[in-house]
Amino acid sequence: MQSSICKSTRRTQHVLTHNTRRTYSTRPSLSTSTKNVFGNSGAATFLAAAATPESIPKLHGLPEIIVTGRANVGKSTLLNALLGRKDLLRTSSKPGRTQTLNFYQVGSAPGSLVVVDAPGYGSRGRPEWGDLFNYYVQNREQLKRVYILFNAKHGLNETDKLMLQSLNEQCLASNGARFTLQGIITKADLAGTGARETVQSIQKEIFENASTCLPAIVTAASKPPYFGIEEVRKSIIEACGVGKVGSTIVHNHPS
Repeated sequence: MQSSICKSTRRTQHVLTHNTRRTYSTRPSLSTSTKNVFGNSGAATFLAAAATPESIPKLHGLPEIIVTGRANVGKSTLLNALLGRKDLLRTSSKPGRTQTLNFYQVGSAPGSLVVVDAPGYGSRGRPEWGDLFNYYVQNREQLKRVYILFNAKHGLNETDKLMLQSLNEQCLASNGARFTLQGIITKADLAGTGARETVQSIQKEIFENASTCLPAIVTAASKPPYFGIEEVRKSIIEACGVGKVGSTIVHNHPS
């Protein structure tokens, strides 16, 4: 059974990466470029949760990235794979599990950077969650990049497009000086037949709604073998200006 799963995922990976500049790792292995930051998975720790703007922690000035997306897009699953942990973030099939801004330190003390997990938006979201996210993005000096996630099975809906447009306007207003924006396509291994065309369509829609958005990274993290995780790690290191990336940061660029 495990063998058939692996073969199926490898086939999906080949479809998704055909006609792209680079293929993806089939497991969340660490290259020398990310080892110093993500190599010690046991050092990834929960720091704080914020339910209101007033409760957002000051922390110690480490660079931060925030991850957002529609409810049940797979944020917690992706972040667990990214941090090399199975259950640092609690996952649930029920949308709306994350209800606060959750801050996680990455790297051995005093840490290299901070990953912030935001509540999901959309029909299962709440207005106060959106207000909290907007306050953080507009005021957090440590913020370096916003990652917005999209489910490969579902594509973009109107709420996704509005979120992209809002973040794009903020990037344009500051000429990218405050933070940068990048998409991540999740659950690509579940996209089924026509996966490559589906992913390319999503990438096109992202760019149409947010011209400043960096090319989306395609990922699968629900079960081994994973792919795209190392590319996300490299992107975070590049955004935060930590570690040494020995090679060029590579994203998905369909040809």
